[in-house]
Amino acid sequence: MPLEILLILVIGGISAIAVILHLTGRSDRAVLLPEDARAAWHRHFPDDMILGVTVAHDGHAALVETEQGPGLLWSFGADTVGRHLRDFDLFDHPQGLRVLFHDFTAPQVTLHLSPDERRDWQARMTPR
Repeated sequence: MPLEILLILVIGGISAIAVILHLTGRSDRAVLLPEDARAAWHRHFPDDMILGVTVAHDGHAALVETEQGPGLLWSFGADTVGRHLRDFDLFDHPQGLRVLFHDFTAPQVTLHLSPDERRDWQARMTPR
């Protein structure tokens, strides 16, 4: 098979899969409820004892209080990412807060928070 035809088939196939996933709703970001956030955190960190969960007003992030300290859970497509808040920098962002992790597997995340949420989350995330 000529390379040009193979290239067209590969690009067309990948594009078709992307369109089908988008049209069936599989590309939507996960929306978290408190019980969803607990289940997702336990999926990432099964041994953690959760003391409390605060979900952002848009439902795309949650601040999780554990016995080991605070953690952050956020939507990444239809799935979630969770990180303990141990080694990070916190910056104000026009839409909320930007968290810069010192971890190459999840370098940064922008949290979309209201002004009241921003103050509350910033106070709870700042190391004591």
